[in-house]
Amino acid sequence: MTQTERRIYLIKELLAEQPGYRGMEIPEDAAEQRRLLRSLMNVRPPRRLGNALLAAQDEYLREELVQRGVTELSDLTPTAEGLYLWQGDITTLRCDAIVNAANSGMTGCYVPCHRCIDNCIHTYAGMQLRQECAAIMEAQGREEETGRAKITRAYNLPCQYVLHTVGPIISGPLTARDEALLASCYRSCLELAAENGLESVAFCCISTGEFHFPNQEAAEIAVRTVRDFLKTPSSIKKVIFNVFKDTDKHIYRQLLGADRAAEAGA
Repeated sequence: MTQTERRIYLIKELLAEQPGYRGMEIPEDAAEQRRLLRSLMNVRPPRRLGNALLAAQDEYLREELVQRGVTELSDLTPTAEGLYLWQGDITTLRCDAIVNAANSGMTGCYVPCHRCIDNCIHTYAGMQLRQECAAIMEAQGREEETGRAKITRAYNLPCQYVLHTVGPIISGPLTARDEALLASCYRSCLELAAENGLESVAFCCISTGEFHFPNQEAAEIAVRTVRDFLKTPSSIKKVIFNVFKDTDKHIYRQLLGADRAAEAGA
């Protein structure tokens, strides 16, 4: 099948799963088809995937990744020993593990085409990621605590694993407890990665988006916690701070001394 044929096949199969969606017309425009497919994947509850559906999805997502392009960790330049700052799409980064800023349900964002990192990671990893997360949560028997972390396979992402952590939600003045919980997110991810013998971890800006943690304070906690962790011998050798917004890039450049390093190398 061509990529277009795969996309239409997947849309038809996912529409057929939901009685309320049967009869919905598939748009002719490729961009609208992609949006519809992503929406259907986002709202699909965690349940078994048939072999044909799974194979078509994996082939489709692998080709989409080729078109979007993969960023190799080896192509990035460290700002300091073992520390990297990279502005880009974390779902295209090839490293051992990327970090997902999850919600307490831990099975992804169900809002169609939402721009949060949770939605993006589940979209491009594939629907089996939600299945694995749901199995973990069913075994746990309760929602995930803030500041803890879980590890899953990455499926169709170029990384090997995804570390899922729930950051604190800020609805008023920032408190010492909020700061401690955010530090715990970073520490828990690093500890879990080390337990699994991983060497490289890419962090998104946990809690700074929908959870409203102030960007400056969040970055300070992130850098401080990672630097403290790296002082202790472990398998972790490389940590990437992944940013999306220019504001966060500027903050991290200052904290990591990237501007000073660039001037020294000039």
